[in-house]
Amino acid sequence: MPPKPAAWKGYPSRPQEGKVVGMKGLARQSSAHGPWADRAASGHDLGHAVDDVLGRDRTDRPLVLGLPRGGVVVAAAVAAIVDGELDVLVVRKVGVPWHRELALGAVTASGLRVLNSDVIRRARLDAGDVERAFSTVEREARERERMFRADRPAVEPGGRIVVLVDDGLATGATALAATQLVRNATPPPRRVVLAAPVAPPDTVRRLAAHVDDVVVLAQPADFLAVGEWFADFTQVDDTTVQRIMARSGR
Repeated sequence: MPPKPAAWKGYPSRPQEGKVVGMKGLARQSSAHGPWADRAASGHDLGHAVDDVLGRDRTDRPLVLGLPRGGVVVAAAVAAIVDGELDVLVVRKVGVPWHRELALGAVTASGLRVLNSDVIRRARLDAGDVERAFSTVEREARERERMFRADRPAVEPGGRIVVLVDDGLATGATALAATQLVRNATPPPRRVVLAAPVAPPDTVRRLAAHVDDVVVLAQPADFLAVGEWFADFTQVDDTTVQRIMARSGR
């Protein structure tokens, strides 16, 4: 079990250079590697770590994409620290029509798609079946993003630094889909950073192959659940996400 949250004592020393930035790269002098009082507190610490990783690579404002719903709370704090532009990225799994838990792939509201060709082949789905399945879920994703943004348009990631933020990574399946979808944007982003307060080491290593940088503050070998790393891990509702996006001007 993680230790009880400690009082904030200031940001620790600079994380180590490299693709994966974890708790070993942080001075053990504060709560910067958790656990945290709540998602916003973790986002404050995470924002400083992301800021260090970005360094002087600031030709424009980073685009900080929060994965709803909890990831948006963390992303808002990260965006404030790095002076980033906050937006929301809804990623929805697309299931086989008669077995929804078996993933054909994933899709965003803007229509970016990742297809699992092995599942499509084994399920013996034709092009029409696949298109109908993806179109239905894309429409659902579009409706949720419209609700979160209050009909404001999405921010395009092309040519920009994109920081994808979640409130924690367990298997990393959603984050992996998100990174692949963002990478497939036309034009693609200039740099993709994946950031989360906590994740098991094997998940971090697996995701590192798909992005330019992974920033994870706590990587416990005995990881059980993301919620263990927060004193308050109350479920975030849609209204909270809407309020955060409205405050950000998005």
